[in-house]
Amino acid sequence: MSATTSDASSVTVVLVHGAFADSSSWNSVIERLQDAGIRVTAPANPVRGIAHDSAYLTSYLEQIPGPVIAVGHSCGGAVISNAGNAANVVGLVFGAAYAPEDGERLVDVGNTSKDSILGPTLVPLKYPDARGSATGVEFVVDPAKFHEAFAADLPPEQSAVMAATQRPAAEGAFSEPGGPPAWRSTPSWAVVATADKAAGTDVIRSMADRAGATITEVDASHVVMVSHPEVVAEVIRTAAAATEAEA
Repeated sequence: MSATTSDASSVTVVLVHGAFADSSSWNSVIERLQDAGIRVTAPANPVRGIAHDSAYLTSYLEQIPGPVIAVGHSCGGAVISNAGNAANVVGLVFGAAYAPEDGERLVDVGNTSKDSILGPTLVPLKYPDARGSATGVEFVVDPAKFHEAFAADLPPEQSAVMAATQRPAAEGAFSEPGGPPAWRSTPSWAVVATADKAAGTDVIRSMADRAGATITEVDASHVVMVSHPEVVAEVIRTAAAATEAEA
């Protein structure tokens, strides 16, 4: 992206990772935003279910003074679609991220993708719920298939580290329906990775278009914020500058 943008120091950018990643996946984006003088934070997304994760992030956002740009990756996009209804959220950025409609489930959307190869790579695991009295199901990506399905444009050594540190995602992160999406009333931007074999480029592009987002496409895998942090950071800076101008 070549547009020149101005810094928007009054805005706080909140970066939300998705399934099978963690907050460190934003490190290179964070460095660029901080160099531009933009406040940024990257909380840990619980990835326990859309309702739980959205409630957690809403609470987090509401405790930030001033305007917020919420940025989501992967299923983090579904979380910001819900939590982005917080009163201080002035913009949304979807980075290879889902932007579901009210009542839409990611598992159903994912099953329509012709580009995604993620499903067969998922390994189910069991975990106790918060009361320790029942067993839930969560998923990880098979480390042997992580590079091809999730991070094909990274060096194999780097994707191997990401596979070892991936954050498991509870079944509810995919099976629970989303609520009324903030993108209906909040300015939105999207980075579409054209070689996304995890969420699926076709699904992500379609959702971004439906959300009315300003779209930037880049030849990248699902982890576009790791392989092309300069593109993602520039889109975020554009969003921050645009919302600052509207203030």
